[in-house]
Amino acid sequence: MTPRSLFRALAVAELVTWTMLLVGMLMKYGFGLGDLPVRIGGSVHGFVFLAYLVVTTVVAVNQRWSFGTLALGWASAVVPYTTLPFEVGVARRGMLDGPWRRSAPAGTQPGIWDRLLFSVVRRPAVAVVVGVVLVVLVFVVLLTIGPPVPSR
Repeated sequence: MTPRSLFRALAVAELVTWTMLLVGMLMKYGFGLGDLPVRIGGSVHGFVFLAYLVVTTVVAVNQRWSFGTLALGWASAVVPYTTLPFEVGVARRGMLDGPWRRSAPAGTQPGIWDRLLFSVVRRPAVAVVVGVVLVVLVFVVLLTIGPPVPSR
């Protein structure tokens, strides 16, 4: 799997889960069907949202995006349906081209993020397991904290 195909898959998944969440909200508030549709759509969307942030970060390090581009990628997950236009935009500019980097260019010293990336690329199965576990842990912590309390 290339950086481009992985990023594309998560951008599409984020778009699909936004739809699930919005349909769940329509079912709850429009048709009075209770919390279950929002809980299902919201849970799936929340998990994919966190996974998208992780994948965006890994791809940004691999592709050597600027912090501004990375931040825009993160922000695209917050606004409904913008992950795919963001992916199309960076792909058109060639910012998703090429394979995974496995080492630093000759004569350069890799930084901490590069070394972490190289570890992830060398052991993709382990990286996926660790990434999923971390996303699950963050997801569980956020569920435990609960939704924000509206101000009065």
